[in-house]
Amino acid sequence: MAIVPAPPAAALDADFFTLLTTSYARAVGMPLVAAGQDAAWLYNDAPFAVLAHNTDADPRFVYANRTAQDCFEYKWDEFVTLPSRLSAEAPNRDERQRLLDAVAHNGFISDYRGQRIAKSGRRFWIDGGTVWELIDDVGQRRGQAAIFTSWTDA
Repeated sequence: MAIVPAPPAAALDADFFTLLTTSYARAVGMPLVAAGQDAAWLYNDAPFAVLAHNTDADPRFVYANRTAQDCFEYKWDEFVTLPSRLSAEAPNRDERQRLLDAVAHNGFISDYRGQRIAKSGRRFWIDGGTVWELIDDVGQRRGQAAIFTSWTDA
């Protein structure tokens, strides 16, 4: 049995969990997690991938749950230093940017499908994705987040 490292404190940050879940609920009109689920469950046990990036000029990932880490093959410390554009290969970055621009304009996009690349170079399709704006309780944009429930190797 493999030893699973303790989650980094930032992954369990209650304020960030609230930002993720309330932004999702406002944008999509349904909860991101079931009642009673907390930041530890989302990070450690969620059967879907959740990622988020900040608002830097070249946005950097600030969150990736274990499912996302397994899918993209990056550990937490690698993920949170990675510019999010590097989750797609150069030929797919224009399509990815159009998606992010549409999310910024519309608040969210659902049923997204796109090709991504893992650390090893393995290409995979994400399906059934939702991408939404992270808007805090005072209306300030804090980044964007994504959830996807299905992925297959390309």
